[in-house]
Amino acid sequence: MKTHLFTRLLAILTLLFAVFPLAAAEAPAWSVGVAKVDVTPDYPVRLSGYGNRREEVEGVVQRLFAKAIAIGSDAEGPAVLLTVDNCGVPASMRDELVRRLAAKTKVVNEHVAVCSSHTHSAPMLAGILPNLFSTEIPADHWTRIERYTRDLTDKLEQVALAALADRQPARLAWGSGHVSFAHNRRGFAFRPEDHSLPVLRVAGADGKVRAVLTSYACHCTTVGFNKHHGDWAGCAQEYLEKEFPGAVALTAIGCGADQNPNPRGTYEHAIEYGNALGAEAKRLAAGTLKPLAGKLECRTRQISLPFDTLPTRAEWEAKAKEKSANVAYHAKVQLAKLDRGEKLPAELPYLVQVWNFGRELAIVFLPGEVVVDYSLRLKRELDAERLWVNGYSNDVPCYIPSERILQEGGYEGATAMLYYDRPNRFAPGVEDRIIGAVQTLAPAAFKRPR
Repeated sequence: MKTHLFTRLLAILTLLFAVFPLAAAEAPAWSVGVAKVDVTPDYPVRLSGYGNRREEVEGVVQRLFAKAIAIGSDAEGPAVLLTVDNCGVPASMRDELVRRLAAKTKVVNEHVAVCSSHTHSAPMLAGILPNLFSTEIPADHWTRIERYTRDLTDKLEQVALAALADRQPARLAWGSGHVSFAHNRRGFAFRPEDHSLPVLRVAGADGKVRAVLTSYACHCTTVGFNKHHGDWAGCAQEYLEKEFPGAVALTAIGCGADQNPNPRGTYEHAIEYGNALGAEAKRLAAGTLKPLAGKLECRTRQISLPFDTLPTRAEWEAKAKEKSANVAYHAKVQLAKLDRGEKLPAELPYLVQVWNFGRELAIVFLPGEVVVDYSLRLKRELDAERLWVNGYSNDVPCYIPSERILQEGGYEGATAMLYYDRPNRFAPGVEDRIIGAVQTLAPAAFKRPR
């Protein structure tokens, strides 16, 4: 009798030891909230991205959104990652968002990341591409541009607070796939590309997908009509939200400043690329991904990127007489600043940000239109299997060329600075400064031995 009881007790204990460790391992390790808000204006406003569009928007083909994922409890110090369908969110808008969140929540500066989709079919914002049109913008247009800038700031706060309020037990997991519609657009012999597709999945305690975050190194320039549209990124979000009912799909952009979708030019192309990315993200999100359980650590480092030697006043005056409308207008803007007694900046402030989940994943956020060389180099110098690199993050002050592209020149290396109202191209050494900052912020566990 005793033997029989002992045998039964042993069986029960064996079952308990087998079940409870498994349950503990699968228990939700995170408190995560997700939210989205429509940011499509209900009034006319000029679009950004293309300088040849001088009239205000003519309609809506696809609605625009801001979305957010809030990760962590108040005790841990929550982090908020936002994506927004816009050509670029300025640092001033992120700063205001951080100020508001810090006043109302436990969120601090290092724990806020704002990623723009860089769609060229969304409203212009004050502080981004001010010289895009190479001519003065009518006062009534500016009034509505400034109105939308205020409205979008309010919407970013709204969606961040909604995500924080939505926090509940969740599991995080990630993986990387492959999509191939991006192609290097520079007319040089060496044309690097990065077709990796990192995917972050947020699942609830019941296993249901609550959010899917993707990032791909490609311009959102499939369409260029004068109507609101999220481009391929917006189409990818639509695809994923249909495949995962009730989930929020977010799209960031990798180091795609010199990458274009190809071919392009129709809404059908945007749908095709969005569906291709969405299908690959769905495959990953519906499968087995690498769980994230390591502590989330968020770091930032403010650095400066020096411009090359600035032109003299006489040189600006000569440029102002050139036949090129872009060059002449840019020079006149600089001369007007000098006439007001302003000093032209000699360098650009640049915020580098790295989030890491223990030793499991490091996510890099780089401001600006960052060329693909940066992600490829970081994947050589850090562990590519545990690395995710975003561009267009926290600010879009201008193009960020690599040393190679600085030497080659061209649009990404020099002339695009006109539209961003920068006084000159960057001085040599910009790439090493940025890579060095990332290396400083990334934990040693992610660094490859030299």
